[in-house]
Amino acid sequence: MSKKPKKFGKNEKTFSEKIFKILSKNANKPFNYKQIAAILELDDTKSRNEIIKDLKVLAAQKLIIESEPGKYLVKATSQKYYEGTIDMTSRKAGYFVCDELEHDVFVPFVNLNHALDGDKVKAYVYDRRSSRKPEAEVLEILERHKEEFVGVVDIQKNFGFVTTANAKMYTDIFIPKNKLGDAEHGDVVLVKLEDWPAKADSPFGSVIKVLGKPGEHNTEIHAILAEYGLPYDFPIEVDAFANKLDTSITEEEIAKRRDMRKVLTFTIDPKDAKDFDDALSFQVLDNGNYEIGVHIADVSHYLKEGTILDDEAYRRATSVYLVDRVVPMLPEVLSNFACSLRPNEEKYTFSAIFQLNNKAEVLDSWFGRTVIYSEQRFAYEEAQQIIETRSDVIPAEISLTGKEYKAPKEIVEATLKMQDLAKILRKKRMADGAISFDKVEVKFNLNEASEPVGVFFKISKDANHLIEEFMLLANRKVAEFIGKQKKTFIYRIHDEPNEDKLINLQTVISKFGYSINMKSKQDISKSLNNLLNEVNGKKEQNLVDTLTIRSMSKAKYSTENIGHYGLAFDFYSHFTSPIRRYPDVMAHRLLQFYLDGGKSVSQEEYEEKCAHSSDMEGLAAQAERDSVKYMQVKYMQDHKDQEFLGVISGVTEWGIYVEIIENKCEGMVRIREIKEDYYTFDEKQYALVGQATNSILQLGDEVYVKVKNADLVKKQLDFHFIRRNE
Repeated sequence: MSKKPKKFGKNEKTFSEKIFKILSKNANKPFNYKQIAAILELDDTKSRNEIIKDLKVLAAQKLIIESEPGKYLVKATSQKYYEGTIDMTSRKAGYFVCDELEHDVFVPFVNLNHALDGDKVKAYVYDRRSSRKPEAEVLEILERHKEEFVGVVDIQKNFGFVTTANAKMYTDIFIPKNKLGDAEHGDVVLVKLEDWPAKADSPFGSVIKVLGKPGEHNTEIHAILAEYGLPYDFPIEVDAFANKLDTSITEEEIAKRRDMRKVLTFTIDPKDAKDFDDALSFQVLDNGNYEIGVHIADVSHYLKEGTILDDEAYRRATSVYLVDRVVPMLPEVLSNFACSLRPNEEKYTFSAIFQLNNKAEVLDSWFGRTVIYSEQRFAYEEAQQIIETRSDVIPAEISLTGKEYKAPKEIVEATLKMQDLAKILRKKRMADGAISFDKVEVKFNLNEASEPVGVFFKISKDANHLIEEFMLLANRKVAEFIGKQKKTFIYRIHDEPNEDKLINLQTVISKFGYSINMKSKQDISKSLNNLLNEVNGKKEQNLVDTLTIRSMSKAKYSTENIGHYGLAFDFYSHFTSPIRRYPDVMAHRLLQFYLDGGKSVSQEEYEEKCAHSSDMEGLAAQAERDSVKYMQVKYMQDHKDQEFLGVISGVTEWGIYVEIIENKCEGMVRIREIKEDYYTFDEKQYALVGQATNSILQLGDEVYVKVKNADLVKKQLDFHFIRRNE
C-alpha cells in the first residue's frame, strides 16, 4: 500500500511559520527562496516550490514585503513587533510584558522558543482568529535574565540533568558528563546555562559549584543566595584591601569637620544589631529650641570610587538579612568596626542637624561632615521602657548587660523630649496622607545549630517610631535641599497605587466587612489607614496587611522625582543607612559634592545606578522571604503531630491556603484532602462550595490543620484538613 501524500495545507502552514520567524529575526534584511531553503535545510524541488508559494502568500497578506523581485523582508518598524520581558506562570506558559502595550499578552508554550522567565525578548503580537485576546510569539531572546540556576542533579551513565524547585522554570538542564565536575547524584548544585541548540528539548549547562546535600541547613541557605545571584563571602582581594584601610581618627581630619563630640549623643538599635549606622544628638539651645542631630556613619570617607572595594559594594548594592545571618554589603572591618557608631568611640559621621521648636517645626537645617562620640547604646526595648515608664530604671530582663541599671538623667530627658517631637511629626505625616504600615514581622528563636526552636513577632512600638521619624526627617530634608536646587540626585520614589489592584483588594477585604473609599488620593490614604487600624490584632490582620502592601506600587530609586506616596512626601531619599545600602553612599557623595559647589552630575549615569540598586534590593527581598519560608517549613517539620488553628488566607481551584495564627506559617490544603464534602471552586464567591451541603470555605474562615508534608527544598508546607473552628 502506497503512502498517502502529505497534505499540502499542513506543509504550507509549517513553512509559512518558519519563513516568518526567519524574516522576523532578521528584520529589514531581504532573503530569497534559496537562502530560506538553505536555513531550513531543504534541498528538494517540491519544498523549494512550496517556499516560493508561501513567500507570495505572506506578501499578499501584507505580513512581509517583496523589497525587490524575488527578495522578501519583514520591516522592523512594524507596530506588531515589540521588545519586553517574559513573565512565566507555573503552567509552562507565560506573558509578554511591554510598556508600550496596555495589557500583558499571553504566550503559549509553543511560542516561547526557549525564552525563560525574566528574559528580555523581541516578540510578535498577533490577534487569534478564535479569540479576541491577542497572543505573542518570541522571535528573539535579546538578553537572558539569568544564566545560573540552582537545582538537584540526577546523574545517569553518560550525562546528568539538573531540576530546579522554581515553578517558573519549565525545563531541566542537560549536563554533559565532562561538565558535571565533582557533583554526586542528588547534590544541590549551581549550574550555568551555556547553550540551547534549536532542536534540543533542554538547554545545555555545566556545574559550577556543588552546594551540598538537599535539606542540610547551610546547603539550603547557600542555595537561596545562589538562586538570586547573591554572594555569601567576599573575594580575598576585597577583604585584603579593606583590612589595609587606615581607620584611625586623626586630628587633621577632625579639623575639617564640625566637632560634635561634646554634644549628648547616643544610639537606639535592635538588641542583636552589630552595625550601628545612625546616632542621635540632643541639646537645648539658649533660645529654648532643640537642636537634634541625625548622625550617619561616614562610609564614603573610607569607600572611595574607583577601588575594588567600591566596585564590590556597588555590585552587591545592599546587605541581605536572612533569618540566621547577614550577608553584608561591606566587609566586617567597616560594617562592624570602623563605620559602626559604637559607644565610647570617636567616629566620623555625615550629619543632618535640625533646630526644632515645641511644635516640631524645622526652623533651621545644616548638612555636613562631623565627628561624634556616642555616650551610650540602647536597645529598642530599653528606650521603650523609658518612654512607657518615664523613669530611668532599666530592669535586668530587657537590659543589654543582663543587669538592672539607671539610665543617665540627661539621656532620659532627651529621649522623652524627642519622643514628644516624634509623635507630632508622625501625626502631621498621617494628616498629610501617609499610610501606616506596621506589619507584624515573623522572627525565630534559633539554637546554636541555627535551627528554629520558637517563633515570635516583632512589633513596632514608640521607640521604633521615634528613630523612624528622625530618620525620615533627615531623608526628606536632604532630598528637599538638593531637589530645590534642580540638581541630579538619588530619590526614593513611590507612585500612587494602581486602581485595578485596589479593586482586587476591595473584593477580598469585603469578605471581612471592610471597604476602601476610592474617590480621591486623600480618601484612599485615609481609608487604607482606617483599614489597617481596624484589622490590628484580628485573625485576618496578616492577610489584610500583606494584600494591602501588594496593592501598593513598589518603591524604587530614581533620579526622576515624583515624590513618595506612602510617606506623603514631595521629596524623599535614602541617606541614613550607608553601611547596608549603596544608594545612601551615593547620596552622601552627591550631597558633599554639591555642598562643595559642584555642578549637577550626569542624570543618565545615575539613573542606571538607581536601576541596578532597585534590582538588587528586589533580589535581596526575595532571598529574605525565602529564608523565612525555609525556617517556617523547618520549624513545622518538628510539629507534625500537632493540631494548629489557622485562617484561610487564599482560595484556588486546587485548594485553600491556611495561615497558622500562632506562628504565621502558611501551607496548602489540597481540595481532595477535604473529606467532609465534595468541594468545587466558585470564582465569583472566591470560595470553595460543598456540592452536597452547600457549605462554604472562604477567606478568613478558621480551620484546624495538621502538617502533612514539609518540603525544605521547595520551601512548601502541605496540610491535612482536620475540621472547621465552629
